[in-house]
Amino acid sequence: MATSHEGQTLALPHFQDPDYVADPYKFFRLLRENDPVHWVEPQQTWYLTRYADLFEVLRGDRISSARIPAIMSGLTDEQRSQYAPFINAMSSWMLFADPPDHTRLRGLVNKAFTPRVIENLGLRVEHIVKELLDSAQNRGEIDLIADFALPLPSTVISEMLGVPSEDQADFQRWSDDIVEGLNAQPDTLDQAQESLAALSDFFRPIVERLRANPEENLMSALVPAEDEGDKLTSEELFANCVNLLIAGHETTANLTGNGTLALLKHPDQLALLRENPDLIGSAVEELLRYYSPTQNFTRIALEDFEINGKSIREGQRIMMCYGAVNRDPEQFENPDVLDISREMNWHMAFAHGTHYCLGAVLARLEGQIAIGTLIERFPNIRLATDEIEFQHINTALRGLKSLKVSL
Repeated sequence: MATSHEGQTLALPHFQDPDYVADPYKFFRLLRENDPVHWVEPQQTWYLTRYADLFEVLRGDRISSARIPAIMSGLTDEQRSQYAPFINAMSSWMLFADPPDHTRLRGLVNKAFTPRVIENLGLRVEHIVKELLDSAQNRGEIDLIADFALPLPSTVISEMLGVPSEDQADFQRWSDDIVEGLNAQPDTLDQAQESLAALSDFFRPIVERLRANPEENLMSALVPAEDEGDKLTSEELFANCVNLLIAGHETTANLTGNGTLALLKHPDQLALLRENPDLIGSAVEELLRYYSPTQNFTRIALEDFEINGKSIREGQRIMMCYGAVNRDPEQFENPDVLDISREMNWHMAFAHGTHYCLGAVLARLEGQIAIGTLIERFPNIRLATDEIEFQHINTALRGLKSLKVSL
């Protein structure tokens, strides 16, 4: 249960509740229709579920992304000391930084996402997709997540970071542990800190190799920045390599998996896309809106302000519910209807403002090539199971555990 500041009580589940994991949108609708700027007392957090409210907050400078201290606020002093390596590394992530640190870090990484780089990556993505689908064709039935949606972005971001693709299984395990650690529960922090150390240790020899013999990849562009010292420290380098590795495959894999599921559950839209492959661009935008890979992120109020009649206080947490605003009927006509030809689809699947997703162009590219090629290659693709289960490693991300399909 959750209570608004006006005393209104709404029946809201815990984020790990099976009903919420299966379908968060009905709970978002409840909030949006009854108390769109909603205070959840047990979490000491405001939930923003209207598009207009979230847009107003994100375009200003009244909120902070430096929320690791708030995330870890439930730990004791002894626990904060015990998990200091993990907490300090997470605080160095671009995702959890404010200007000017965020501006500096983003500027360095952004150098790797030039139009020429993206164009070359497109050719590489097409090749990887072909290889994965060639292998899938021989089996007839596959787990689309394990066999396609995860290996594709993992391979792309691994190559950008100069990491051998044969180590992807380790990366996935380490990444899952780190993401789960952000739930700030002592029973997950031990493994998260251990996996973070393993991943950082893995990057060290790669950095040394690329320092001596640079290659055409993102890591080679970041190493000189570390050498300059005043731009990117060693700690920041390793922390943000971990950040990029996780961000570079988790959300894109969710886009491919969620998007394919949405199309398979809406055969009219799948048929429309097959008949009109040029719609793949708008289709991916609609899939991002309809089943947003990133559901929410927390920010911290930097000052007192009002939003939609509610008084937010400095230091309070604000949950930016991207999944909710992407189904807001005030912004999107028939928001619960999947329409791959939808126009003016200004969704917030990649957030907005200062922290607009750095890899949005690459994610769109991978999603378009992956989903477009998949349905063209396998015109009879269909669900091979009625059991659809979403992950609940971390409440911010929404993706499938598996998706059995027949080809």
